[in-house]
Amino acid sequence: MLQLVLDTIPQRVFWKDTDSVYVGCNLPLARDAGFDNPSDLIGRTDYDMAWKPTADLYRADDREVTHSGVPKINYEEPQVRADGSTSWLRTSKIPLRAADDRVIGVLCTYEDITEQRALQEQLLQAQKVEGIGRLAGGVAHDFNNLLTAILGYVEMARFDLPEDLRTDHVIRNDLDEIRAAGERAATLTHQLLTFASKQVVAPVRLDLNELVVDLLKMLRPLLGENIAIETILAPAIGTVEADPSQIEQLLVNLTVNARDAMPEGGRLIIETASENITKAFAAANPGARSGKHVRLSVTDTGCGMTEEVRLHLFEPFFTTKERGKGTGLGLATCHGIVHRMGGHIRVSSRPGRGTTFLISLPCVKGLATVVSSVASAGPIPTGSETILVVEDELVVRRMTVKALRAQGYRVIEASDGVEALDIAMDLGPELDLVISDVIMPRVSGPELVKRLAPVAPRARRLLVSGHAESTVLPARLDNLGATFLPKPFTPERLARKVREVLDAPSS
Repeated sequence: MLQLVLDTIPQRVFWKDTDSVYVGCNLPLARDAGFDNPSDLIGRTDYDMAWKPTADLYRADDREVTHSGVPKINYEEPQVRADGSTSWLRTSKIPLRAADDRVIGVLCTYEDITEQRALQEQLLQAQKVEGIGRLAGGVAHDFNNLLTAILGYVEMARFDLPEDLRTDHVIRNDLDEIRAAGERAATLTHQLLTFASKQVVAPVRLDLNELVVDLLKMLRPLLGENIAIETILAPAIGTVEADPSQIEQLLVNLTVNARDAMPEGGRLIIETASENITKAFAAANPGARSGKHVRLSVTDTGCGMTEEVRLHLFEPFFTTKERGKGTGLGLATCHGIVHRMGGHIRVSSRPGRGTTFLISLPCVKGLATVVSSVASAGPIPTGSETILVVEDELVVRRMTVKALRAQGYRVIEASDGVEALDIAMDLGPELDLVISDVIMPRVSGPELVKRLAPVAPRARRLLVSGHAESTVLPARLDNLGATFLPKPFTPERLARKVREVLDAPSS
């Protein structure tokens, strides 16, 4: 009966003599060691079955217990499996004593906690993401307001420079440096919010092939002349639902990462294909879902990475780059983007043999929407319409008003929704456009545009926000009859958006 109990319980049980020679064990332990019967293990040592460093570790534990006579209870130790992978064990060892109390060996029990440790790591990662999300959400609104003002005034200062100072001059160069720093700060904020799944997104149905071809115009300059870029795009791969700007960010992050891995030059290959993820694959890969997918792969011929680096690759703020060369958020952001789309990302790499990132995005029904990632070119549009700007942040309001007046518009400003309603009561029929922040005291932007409908029926609506928890998402804008512009924005981007909204056909 005792042997039956030992062979039935999930814990592994064995006992050794003072020389760490196996004297007995239960059936689960024997099978772990590759034997059919417990008796096959008797007389052997760990050196017959385990990798020498692992066997050394086990013997040291045995001797510690047999020499001290003190048990070691519930400690964790690694075990290298036959296939070379590592599992983790929760182990207890107690001294075996004879009738005269002499220590004659060691009794051990252990259980495999590899899956439990993986779940704990996932929980810690989720908690880390949540903490970063709270931090990002807390600072995003104020930070994006400041960046809107910084980038806006820099752009207007560059435009206002005399003609002879607009090329290579110390003032122009200083302004360019300020703009570059502001844009880096804006990118970092965007990465934080995307990583924490708090960035406002506008998903549409996409053909990844078309988007990749469109993005090549931007990706080629990022790589430099010593890196060749190649595309292998399979036809009729299906449609995915995603925000084009997030696919752009995903590819830019992977491209920059590949470039840094090839300082002496090399090749970057972007490939698309149809893929059917099986239930077995989904079960073995957390985050993957079965069904028809579009696979996007990005391969470089660079330095590759070790298994240790690969295991930590998508952790926030993990980086192998020199201090000041990277934020450690690029690949974590990629992981967040793919996860938010219901997709799966994995990486294959070996030192000296390059790296391949494989992104699987679920297919959706319907035809793709035609989009372009390339910003509009040409002169900044102007106008003469009447615009009401509603913004509680003074520095942002002043910049917005100045930028629009410079383009010829008649602009009235209000510090909050209540003041805007008073102005609209007098000027309602004359208003062509209302630009309002989303989060404001007393009356929010969405509530304001609802109240303005009866008094300014002709006015178009443009809502802006830099808040992570904006109460307006693109999916709800149609109900408000409004368009959305995220902060930070530049005067040029604002002017193009304003013209787009004013020129749009009436609904």
